[in-house]
Amino acid sequence: MLFLGEILSQLKASADTRILAEIREDQVTGVTGSELLELIGEARTFLAAKGLKKGDRCGLLDANSIRWVAMDLAIMAEGLIVVPLYSRQAPAELVAMMKDCTPSLVCCGDAALRDRIVEQWADAPTAFLFDEIFGGVEGVALQRPQVESDDPVTIVYTSGTSGEAKGVALTAANVGFMLERTSGRLDELMAGAAGPDRILPGQDRIFHYLPFTFAASWIALLTFLKRRSLVTLNMDLTKIAADMRAVAPDYFLNVPQLLERMRRAVDEQLWQTGGVALAIYSRAKGAWARKHEKRPKSGDSLWLWLADRLVFPTIRKKMIGSNLRALICGSAPLNPETQLWFLMLGIRVLQVYGLTETTAICTMDDPNRVEVGRVGPAITGMEMKLGENDEILARGPNLFPGYWNRPQQTAEALRDGWFHTGDQGEVNAAGNWRIVGRVKNLIILGSGHKISPEAVEDAIGKNLTEAQQVVVVGNGRGYLSAIITGTVTEEQAQAALDRVNRDLPHYKQVRAFRLHTAAFSIESGTMTVNGKLKRDTIAAQMKNEIEEMYRVKQAG
Repeated sequence: MLFLGEILSQLKASADTRILAEIREDQVTGVTGSELLELIGEARTFLAAKGLKKGDRCGLLDANSIRWVAMDLAIMAEGLIVVPLYSRQAPAELVAMMKDCTPSLVCCGDAALRDRIVEQWADAPTAFLFDEIFGGVEGVALQRPQVESDDPVTIVYTSGTSGEAKGVALTAANVGFMLERTSGRLDELMAGAAGPDRILPGQDRIFHYLPFTFAASWIALLTFLKRRSLVTLNMDLTKIAADMRAVAPDYFLNVPQLLERMRRAVDEQLWQTGGVALAIYSRAKGAWARKHEKRPKSGDSLWLWLADRLVFPTIRKKMIGSNLRALICGSAPLNPETQLWFLMLGIRVLQVYGLTETTAICTMDDPNRVEVGRVGPAITGMEMKLGENDEILARGPNLFPGYWNRPQQTAEALRDGWFHTGDQGEVNAAGNWRIVGRVKNLIILGSGHKISPEAVEDAIGKNLTEAQQVVVVGNGRGYLSAIITGTVTEEQAQAALDRVNRDLPHYKQVRAFRLHTAAFSIESGTMTVNGKLKRDTIAAQMKNEIEEMYRVKQAG
């Protein structure tokens, strides 16, 4: 059975069970399986009346919501190709994507956003608001086209770190293959979790805040629906912490930035509170670090024992609730120190690695064999290997058929049956992968040395907690330099570089830096919508400052 039919069958089987919920102003509302099917039916009837044909594109523009989910499933059920569009993206970027894929219509949840699109593009396709689409009409009267395995069901636009975003077409077969793998991994995570406290025996409780327009978030959503989980959606990003505690989930999907913020918030709160709790926590942190560095001291086990009984349970409960079995993290490599910190609290962080082109996933941590700093083994049924410059190559049923209307770029990415990810990696004897950096980010010094900047940046950031971002530059130069954002002093930056440089070979040492108070951001065009640095844009915007940094250093 194709994945879509299976999801609809699961909704029917969960007719009286709540499947999706939203938190709005501290109030939780939701829908059962049958109620979600009714919404899907209304949307399908609306689409059928527009005379669209199989394969037509349909834009979906809104923030996460129950109606977004119903619209997404309805578009695919009608044999159309859904094009999810990120509602917080700049209107000009959204217009560029729509011009590329030429949707027949757009389904939009926000009138103001629709109007901004029209301002940018006078000939934009007609945009219908959700209030028009979900008008209470039920039933599907017309015969619908059947979705087949090779049919594209979605076009997801990549974030475009170094250029224009490309539309990644994914087929029903791609998605179906991936849902089997993700659901299987969650079975392993939740083994033995079913109990009398659950609304539905075995029903997972999930908190979700990441936009469904991102491939990994969308695959997670479909997996949850396939598993008949209860998914509660955060509708206000400023209330993530409170909503997370209220839901008390079994697990949920994250990006590294949130986990880093959670770690800092606990440290800051304990420092402000002080007292016995801070004393135990501080000593336990030191003991935990020494344990993993294999240099324990007398008394360490006592401090960890005390923290396990008096401090860590309180942190866990206040931060996430008492049901959590694991945090799942993707989109970028997680700082190993942060992963270890959560492990110290008794919380597993499972990492996932993949790209939109691989239907969001290449590797997933085994819940029972997590290696800190690694992203797990390749998923069953696909292959991964290293190519030139340690680039990760992948092949399998999860590979996309190509970029929308971009045959040349498709041919460059898919060669001899292998997808060239652009990521650098390494794999150990156990088959667990680690992501080292990006091939296109390689800095080649005038000496010919090739350097992945990410590892150097991480080392500087670890020694300079006041910094918000560190960007290493130096392509074609005689040595590396760094741009550092945040409220950092010259003395702090130099001290951090001195500490880092001691452990680096001469060609990896950072010998100059430039302080830049304003952080790089989506608004300034220097970061993608999912938080990745646009290095080429940063280099172009700061060209004069970079030239001056090297000129001053050489003159000195």
